[in-house]
Amino acid sequence: MKIAFIGLGGMGARMAANLVEAGHQVTGYDPEAPAPEGVTAAASAPEAVEGADVVMTMLPDAQGLRVTAATVIPAMREGAVLCDCSTVDVDTARAIAAEALAAGLHPVDAPFSGGRIGAEEGRLFFMVGGTDEAVTRVMPLLDILGQRVVHCGGSGTGQAAKLINNMMLGVGMIATCEAFALADKLDLDRQKMYEVVSNSSGRNWSLEAYCPAPGVGPKTPADNGYLPGFSSEFMLGDLRMAQLSAQSADADTPMAALATELYARFVEEEGGAGKDFSAMLPRFEKRGHA
Repeated sequence: MKIAFIGLGGMGARMAANLVEAGHQVTGYDPEAPAPEGVTAAASAPEAVEGADVVMTMLPDAQGLRVTAATVIPAMREGAVLCDCSTVDVDTARAIAAEALAAGLHPVDAPFSGGRIGAEEGRLFFMVGGTDEAVTRVMPLLDILGQRVVHCGGSGTGQAAKLINNMMLGVGMIATCEAFALADKLDLDRQKMYEVVSNSSGRNWSLEAYCPAPGVGPKTPADNGYLPGFSSEFMLGDLRMAQLSAQSADADTPMAALATELYARFVEEEGGAGKDFSAMLPRFEKRGHA
């Protein structure tokens, strides 16, 4: 396929390079990042998308996506697929899908999990929203970039799935960090707590696969000074987008709202910027009863 890739930052560059390696012709554009080897650099986003079968976007926020969509949609050929892999709020995803449909395009929202390593190794997990036809057309590319794809429903449902998952992850990580901090103050050994909870009803992914306590469970960012895997800033951004979508849908999400407040305080006031989102544990270690 002839592919345009807009957004060649840390994730987008790896994804575009994997498409080239699989034999596709990729033209890329990013105002700040160079095109990776094998990707033809365009001078602008409209130039990059000209004549493309599929346009993929990987942008840092909803505002950037809206601005980019406004420039590329008029320049795309009718019948092409617009596949956005950014993480944005559901209203933004659906608004852009409506614009694309009105222009005779096939919109797909395809956020993912898996991080930079997953992007580099082609092991991402895509949550996809769009029509059956649109998803079928972009599926060969997603199969190159990831190891699993779930078609969640119509436009916006991919973003809904991603934000709900990360909302649960943020809440779950805070609960797990609280538990370790409480165990310390009750003189319960961390390893013993891990063994009990990971074999009991309190078990969860944050404990078993991404343990925030150094030296407990598998190796995680906690064992590397909390250098991010997934940064606290990214978690805060996803929680805020989940709250926007919850407000738009008139959904009551009090636990997620509190998690958003805690991550905001951690990132903006307590030195959490630049640290992994599991660094909430040392934050709780330092605190007493609120």
